[in-house]
Amino acid sequence: MEIRIGMINTSHEIGLETSQTMAEVETLVANALNGSSPVLKLSDDKGKVYLVASANIAFVEVGSDQNRRIGFVG
Repeated sequence: MEIRIGMINTSHEIGLETSQTMAEVETLVANALNGSSPVLKLSDDKGKVYLVASANIAFVEVGSDQNRRIGFVG
């Protein structure tokens, strides 16, 4: 699953791919945004852990696991 996190006051985004389910990610994001957790903690497929301060999150985009097309589309 592909995740993009936009940050307040910066044009950079955090992008990662994780094996967590959409429901798990939604729960973690909701807890971070409603104040239950001061940080959003996600891990990617390579074992890296991302800690993002909840107060700095502008948006979180969660994509599905779709196969990427390679080549030209006619």
